[in-house]
Amino acid sequence: MLNNQSTGDSVSTTAPCGSGHSSWFVFIACLFVTCLVTANIISVKLIVIFGWVLPAGIIIFPLSYITADILTEVYGYAQARRIIWLGFFCNLIAVAAIWLGKVAPPASFWDGQTAYAQILGYTPRILAASFAAYLVGEFLNAYIMAKMKMATKGRWLWTRTIASTLVGQALDSLFFITLAFWGTIPAGALFLAIGMQWLAKSAYEAAATPLTYAAVRFLKRREGKDAYDRDTKFNPLSFRA
Repeated sequence: MLNNQSTGDSVSTTAPCGSGHSSWFVFIACLFVTCLVTANIISVKLIVIFGWVLPAGIIIFPLSYITADILTEVYGYAQARRIIWLGFFCNLIAVAAIWLGKVAPPASFWDGQTAYAQILGYTPRILAASFAAYLVGEFLNAYIMAKMKMATKGRWLWTRTIASTLVGQALDSLFFITLAFWGTIPAGALFLAIGMQWLAKSAYEAAATPLTYAAVRFLKRREGKDAYDRDTKFNPLSFRA
């Protein structure tokens, strides 16, 4: 029996990181990509939560970090790395399709072209900032999860999920808001926006810790996996374990 020290449960078998793709792995991967693409689409709307003005993507984007934590914890960094890149390319396809939809000639009777372009017409600067922030934040999040798991010998899952989120979301917010809005809004407002996004996203994941524990416990039992990345190459550009 393999002792799952992070949750106190046991799983009957262990499998090396990268050994096949079960239906549960595919489900978690699809959930990750869906959260990512959806968050980027709805982030054009600004909403107010407890007096804070935030992009609507805050509703679902932190779930991409939660699912990335689950992927890294159960299946290992190498598998999480593949899904992070999959999410990047799926998001790129979505952006390209939205752009093509904008530039395609509208039907003569359709009066929604202006609204379509206003809501979905991302600027190149916003897109570049979003893509850069996503890659930096997600890879750092997965790296910290994997390294802390080995350092803690699989114990104290909550320390890994919260610590990786605090760092990953900090870099995500810093990269996105700085690259997207530097020079267009006052520095004070810029740093305030970074702090608000970081705190909101981190609080979201901290509150979801019981859900993460339940998902990790369930998957480790069903999959018979509890990956430790002792021999993993952590180069984000590598697709090898």
